[in-house]
Amino acid sequence: MRSTIIFCLIPTFAAVLLAQGPEARFGPRGFEGGAGFAGRGAGILGAGPGSRTPVTGAPYSATETQQRQQTLANGNQIATKEQSAVYRDSQGRIRTEQTITPSASSGKAPYTVVTIFDPVAGTRHVLDSSTMIAHQTTLPKMRPAAGSERPAPRARPNETTADLGTQVINGVSAKGTQLTENIPAGAIGNAQAIQIVRTTWVSTELKVPVEIKTIDPRFGATDMELTNITQTEPSASMFVVPAGYTVEQDSRGGPRGEGRRGPGSH
Repeated sequence: MRSTIIFCLIPTFAAVLLAQGPEARFGPRGFEGGAGFAGRGAGILGAGPGSRTPVTGAPYSATETQQRQQTLANGNQIATKEQSAVYRDSQGRIRTEQTITPSASSGKAPYTVVTIFDPVAGTRHVLDSSTMIAHQTTLPKMRPAAGSERPAPRARPNETTADLGTQVINGVSAKGTQLTENIPAGAIGNAQAIQIVRTTWVSTELKVPVEIKTIDPRFGATDMELTNITQTEPSASMFVVPAGYTVEQDSRGGPRGEGRRGPGSH
């Protein structure tokens, strides 16, 4: 069981500190291209190579928290909470940190998984403190930031979007959007219609989501936030593999798939 640092997400990771397009969804460590809203996963807000255009010139550090609340048919409730630390420098490099707490029966001590996403060097490293191995993967080529904006996505049936304007959320100015999807009765075997609502606030300066609240009757309520936001330059040493780690090329993306999902990925 993971206890943290949510990708999971990462913590997962996560999260992203990258520019996001209108068709993006939130997945491990940030936005990912995805399918319809009903099928969109939730993951870490502030970190992760979910987009092809790194955000530069807007450094920050923050705490990323994801909470889930689900009520079962018998009234029983399941609540989970995960946290991660996320850092981005002026070059668009991203670091996420997550503490993993194995099950008591495993006999393993808690350990830390750090993901360093470096669009400058074109690499990603997933550092596992329990093995002192840094799994390295090569990133796909980034898209240039210049050029015209993407066209607005086509409206999907049964989806509506509302502009919530700009407010101060968690200490930063953010633009809000509410996406509502209605699944008609019988569409997925459901006896009654299902309504899914996701409210997203994206920092206008940092270009990352600072809050995402989702209510989906099928899975419960999810609340993801970036808090303790500090808009200062992190130390350059945080974006390199520290001494003592063995670097291994890993086409799968990381130890036991951690890198593929991103620390904290959920």
